[in-house]
Amino acid sequence: MKRAKIITGIARFLSTALTPLLAGTYGTLLVLWTSVLCLLPYGTRVMTLVTVMGITCILPLMIIGGLHHFKYIHDRRLNDRNERLVPYVAAVACYVAAVFYLQHIHSPQWFVMFMAGSAVAVALAALINVAWKISAHLTGLGGMVALIYQIHVQGLSAFNLFYLLCGTIVLAGLVGTSRLVLKCHTVMQVLAGFALGYVCVTLAMKLFG
Repeated sequence: MKRAKIITGIARFLSTALTPLLAGTYGTLLVLWTSVLCLLPYGTRVMTLVTVMGITCILPLMIIGGLHHFKYIHDRRLNDRNERLVPYVAAVACYVAAVFYLQHIHSPQWFVMFMAGSAVAVALAALINVAWKISAHLTGLGGMVALIYQIHVQGLSAFNLFYLLCGTIVLAGLVGTSRLVLKCHTVMQVLAGFALGYVCVTLAMKLFG
């Protein structure tokens, strides 16, 4: 019993620390500290990171809080598939706003396309969710794995990203397992979420970056 509680606690911690709401923030952090953009002034990088976090994390979080306050949704974690549509649409709008922000500050096209690919992934997840529950956690992590790989293969890395890539893949596996332990998803929903995020970000960065 004690062991089960520990495992469940770890699963909840991983699910919270790697919430889909932070996917855009973590991705931006990776871009600004592992790619050639790490040469930008520290203040510029921090301001960009904080702004993206405000648009793609804090704002959606406030919207979810408002929906919960007015009883439109009953679970802030959105485990109920039927309560995900409006928060997902809001998240898509926020990601689109982040794309325009990155364009406004003249970010490299590949960086903008990472955010655009993430927006497409969230939009497709919202559509899929109408009929079938897909893992948003793994969609975000799939996008991050794709981002690191594309930074590497496009020669944009500031240093060797092999171990970071391997670590992120392992982390995705741990989060996927956590979602199964918490009985939030099935194996197929976890795998589909990862594939969705990976494919959307990869195609956006390869074809338009």
